[in-house]
Amino acid sequence: MTIPFFPPDLFEQDRQVFKDLLYEVGTDPEQRFILGRRTAALEAELRLTTGAGHVIACSSGTGGLNLAVQALGIGPGDEVVVPAFCCQPVASSVAGLGATPVFADVDPHTMVIDPDDVERLISERTRAIMPAHVFSIMADMPRLTKIAREHGVKVIEDAAVAEGAVLDGVPAGRWGDLGVFSFFQVKAFGTAGEGGVVLTDDPELAERVRMLRNHGQDGVHRFVHHHIGQNSRFDEILAAFQLHRHAGFEDRLERRARIADYYTERFAPLAERGLLAPPAGRNGRCYYVYSLLARRRGDLRAWLTEKEIGTHVYYPVPLPGQPAFARYAPEGREWPGARYASDHNLAIPIWPHLTDAQVEYVADSICEFYA
Repeated sequence: MTIPFFPPDLFEQDRQVFKDLLYEVGTDPEQRFILGRRTAALEAELRLTTGAGHVIACSSGTGGLNLAVQALGIGPGDEVVVPAFCCQPVASSVAGLGATPVFADVDPHTMVIDPDDVERLISERTRAIMPAHVFSIMADMPRLTKIAREHGVKVIEDAAVAEGAVLDGVPAGRWGDLGVFSFFQVKAFGTAGEGGVVLTDDPELAERVRMLRNHGQDGVHRFVHHHIGQNSRFDEILAAFQLHRHAGFEDRLERRARIADYYTERFAPLAERGLLAPPAGRNGRCYYVYSLLARRRGDLRAWLTEKEIGTHVYYPVPLPGQPAFARYAPEGREWPGARYASDHNLAIPIWPHLTDAQVEYVADSICEFYA
């Protein structure tokens, strides 16, 4: 039985729909392929499902983070506290504007940013905190937003992998002053390519993000640029496809959650023996991936490869160890939580179209390895 980490055909059930939508948009008399009525409809749909005051579609999750940082006016001389174990854009969105990403360690058990370290790192130059939800685990947003309020700094919530997650009744992306989702094709809410949105309840920030995504124009007067913006516009074909995908999103989330529950139950005896740890902490019932913290990870991964089961190791080098960010890593500073997460995480298949037999085979194979 061969089980790839990501499904061999991401949109098998949606292929004909995509072809139909491609024809529909391509033959639309308006001939508007970016920021048209379908993009507006998607933004309206997400305002409804998230409760956000404003939703601004953009070219990618990375683009959304760039827009959020720029909308806050962050630049040279400013600092933003970001997690040391995460995807690269949390740091590049800050450094790209001439500001300084300050790396906070992560909790080695949850792999999300450690609020205690965040609070230690806030200085008079700190303008924002950028917590990121990782895999299926949400950052401690109640604590982090409290810290931000006490220190008078903003929160940019990287919810790129957490669309649909809820913590204490508040949807992911709604905790911060600005929140960002990603529609990258392999995400739980993935589209047929790239895409993302920025969420905020602040009308001034929303208007700034809208202008920044379109070269700083206000949408009324072409070639009048109020800000030094960027091209981060959203595609109408993808907007139409994303509206279609959104209709079945809750069902896909629920299937992922059922698979995760099965894995966690099967791995409980191994967890009790300290051999591996299933995802811990605030998962919000949104499983983008199911990432274990595993002893003998290399051997386990080789074993699963022999069993033709795909796996993935995320962020094998923490951000402060990346050559691109070496200048932002103070000499002598260590990030033991990030290093532990990098050395031990192993993600296993959890895509929603896995059959029960395939899920059982994955669990059996891991239990067999540790037996």
